[in-house]
Amino acid sequence: MTRRRWIADEVAADTAALVGEHAAHLARVLRAEIGQEFDIATSAGVRRGVITSISDDRVEFALGEEHVLKPAPQITLALAIFKFDRMEWAIEKCTEIGVSRIIPVIARRSDAHLAAAAGKRHERWLRLVRQAAEQSRRLAPPEIGAPIKLKDLGGRLADATTRVVLTESLAGSEDACSLGEVLRSRPGEVAVAVGPEGGWADEELAWFREAGWVAASLGDTILRAETAAIVATALAFEALR
Repeated sequence: MTRRRWIADEVAADTAALVGEHAAHLARVLRAEIGQEFDIATSAGVRRGVITSISDDRVEFALGEEHVLKPAPQITLALAIFKFDRMEWAIEKCTEIGVSRIIPVIARRSDAHLAAAAGKRHERWLRLVRQAAEQSRRLAPPEIGAPIKLKDLGGRLADATTRVVLTESLAGSEDACSLGEVLRSRPGEVAVAVGPEGGWADEELAWFREAGWVAASLGDTILRAETAAIVATALAFEALR
C-alpha cells in the first residue's frame, strides 16, 4: 500500500516533525497513532518516517531509509490573475501535475478589484500548494510568489530559461506552433505564460515578442484560463520528462 507523504516542518538528523495546524490535521482529523509509517519529504529527499510522539500541535517522526527519486522537469507557470475560485483551482491542479514555480501576474485584462486583492491571497496560495503537493506525493510544494506586474516578469527568470507565451490569436492559424513542438525542440528549464480570460492584450503580446518569448498555441479551440493553465502544465511536463 502506498504511504501518504508529509512535508516536514522541522528536520534534525534522523528526526522530523510537523507542527501547528499541519500536525493537528494528522493528529486530530486523521487520528494518527504512534508507530504509524508515512513518507516524510525533507529538503534532502524523501525518507520513511515512523511516528514517535503525537500532540495536538506537534507530531514527531524517526526517519529511516531514503527513497531514490527521479529529477522532475523545471516548469515555471506565469499565471495571469483572474477570478480567484477558478484561478486557485488551476493552482491546485498544476501543483498536482508537477509545476515547480508559479508567478501570479497582474495583466491588462485582470479585473482591477482582483488585482488589488491578490496580494492578500498569497498566504492562502502557500497553504493551497502545500496541501496539493502532499496529496500528490511531491517532494516539495512549488514556489509561489506574490503578484507582480508583467514588466517585472523577465527579471524573475533565469537567462537560460525557454520562455513561451500562449496566445489565442494563433488558434486555427496555419502559422500556429504547438506548445509541445516548441518544448521538444528546446529542452531544459521552461516558463509558460498563460493569460486571463480574454487573453493577453495586444500591448502585452508586443512586450513578450520584444522580450524574446516564443508564441505558441494549445490548438484550434479557445480554452478558459484555468483549463489552459492545466493543459499547458501537463503538456510541458510530458514534453520535458
